Amino acid sequence: MASVLVVEDDQFVRSALIRHLTDASHLVRSVGTALEALREVAHFRFDVVILDLGLPDLDGSEALKMLRGITDVPVIVATARDDEAEIVRLLNAGADDYLTKPFSVEHLSARMAAVLRRARTGGEVPPSTVLRVGGLTVDPLRRQAELDGVRLDLTRREFDLLAFLAGRPGVVVPRKELLAEVWQQSYGDDQTIDVHLSWLRRKLGETAARPRYLHTLRGVGVKLEPPVAEPSGAEPPR
Repeated sequence: MASVLVVEDDQFVRSALIRHLTDASHLVRSVGTALEALREVAHFRFDVVILDLGLPDLDGSEALKMLRGITDVPVIVATARDDEAEIVRLLNAGADDYLTKPFSVEHLSARMAAVLRRARTGGEVPPSTVLRVGGLTVDPLRRQAELDGVRLDLTRREFDLLAFLAGRPGVVVPRKELLAEVWQQSYGDDQTIDVHLSWLRRKLGETAARPRYLHTLRGVGVKLEPPVAEPSGAEPPR
């Protein structure tokens, strides 16, 4: 059972979601505007938010950014916008997952279960283990990461991805395994992983063209390892 906030202005869709979630034994609250959603998360604790983008008072993507400013509750975006650029923008803005309308209740249930499972179980790494890879330190218990002594400002999913890879330094992790272990999904596309890797690289001060810690092996997977010492006089990557 989970506490769910449904943010949907279409009364028919909203009623159907409430009925389905209630039948599945979840506790459900619902609102029809972005501002109401912000008030709800400020006053109540939810396990997951299902956020429609076509809201009457504020674009859902802007609402998502505002939600991320006050809570790290998992957010599943429900959108009729299925273009690639929009999906990337939503993931960058902090969405944990997305569903393209129309979707079945079975599909929603599967995505919710994956998001909730990940939020509740956390990473696979034992919480007492502080991971160190080169100048990178990852503390799963405190959910903190530092690079050369400077704390990194990571989203929940970025931290989970970094911690999972840091627990296997030098090991190439297949993308399918990342989806299963970090996203708790048995299927999905590479775009989700690529978006989070891109943002993680930026925070680690590197790029895909000039990697230091994160290395992608095309068609194989991703590995994290200490950077190779640069020759004297070499300029650091920009």
